Amino acid sequence: MRTLALAGSAVIGAVVGAVLFNAAPAYADLPVIDPTSIAEEIKQFAQETGILDVLNAMSAVQNTISSTMKDINTAIGNTTYGDTNTLLREGFTQNANYSKASVGAQEQIADASNEAMAQFDLQMRDAQIRDQQTASPTQCAALDGGVAVQAASEQSYDVGYEIARTQDWRDESLPNMPSYYGAAQGDAASSREHLASYCDPNDVAAGLCASYSEATMDTDQSFSSLFGAGTYTTQAALNAANAYATNLIEPVAPAALRGDQLNSLTGLDAAVKRRSYNARISAAQTYVDSVVGLQSQSVPLTSEQQQFLTDANLPVPSKVSLLQSLQIESERRFSDINWNAELQTMPPASVEREIATELALNDYLLFQIYKFGLERGVINAANLAVNTEHDYLPTAPLPTPSVASSSSP
Repeated sequence: MRTLALAGSAVIGAVVGAVLFNAAPAYADLPVIDPTSIAEEIKQFAQETGILDVLNAMSAVQNTISSTMKDINTAIGNTTYGDTNTLLREGFTQNANYSKASVGAQEQIADASNEAMAQFDLQMRDAQIRDQQTASPTQCAALDGGVAVQAASEQSYDVGYEIARTQDWRDESLPNMPSYYGAAQGDAASSREHLASYCDPNDVAAGLCASYSEATMDTDQSFSSLFGAGTYTTQAALNAANAYATNLIEPVAPAALRGDQLNSLTGLDAAVKRRSYNARISAAQTYVDSVVGLQSQSVPLTSEQQQFLTDANLPVPSKVSLLQSLQIESERRFSDINWNAELQTMPPASVEREIATELALNDYLLFQIYKFGLERGVINAANLAVNTEHDYLPTAPLPTPSVASSSSP
């Protein structure tokens, strides 16, 4: 029975293989077999032995494999351009090409960035060189202010010197001066000066003058005439300051020593005292006259100085004095909104120049303070000499010492 089953299996396998795998057809010289009868016998044999169930299971497995492969192919994609391995290899190759192209692109981007940054740095350096070599408008304005201050200094010195020289002639009572013929003449000259320009209500009530003006009365005695608006804007203001300085130091000069007065011993002693007096009065008068010169009109205002006075609601004169010019240059940098706004936009080089200008202005002011300090020192020395001389005077006249004559051997 087992042998028959094996033989039947072999036959069935041959037939199934022929059917499934397209076996070659029988030739005419081969034995003729009736396929219908054989199929019936095989079918009957398969039913008896259970081989049909095996065949059905094999067919189901084949269908499952086909369906799975179909799903795999659907997931992978169309294989029109090659199999999966080929497509994967080409994909990896393309990715590698992309990577190499990305590296090249990054190199080109880096080169372009370096070139752009180098060009930018060069432009920045050119701008720095330009800013360092080009003077800013603020620096030009500061230079104009410095030139104005220097010109005003020379003008104020000339004015003070001329006033002081005239005062020295008056103090010494030289010819054609008020006290040349005596102190009474000096008193009359001082009174005429006061009544002509500075008359007050008391003078009018006394019949010394016809009328007076509140703007000018007694300004020859007012401290504000000397230190007023910083600049004597009119000739009358300058004359009032000069008159105040005269009344402050020496309203009337002593009478001059003339003729026989200088030939006597008493006259010689009086001349010595007078020269000392003149020197001390000259020191005091010249010091005050230099203050008058500092406030005399000297130079025109710069546009920046005019704008500063306008913003401060102050009068804008045609010319200013050295004192007011220095005042404007100092206050303009301290409180002027326009200057501080320009300072915020200055490049570093302009800021350094402005600092240098500030230091130069500070040095100039320190020198002026030093110069006036020397003059005040001289006046203090004169006061010390007067006090010392006063303390040295004897309480009673001393007899003249007798000196014995001696002959040479």
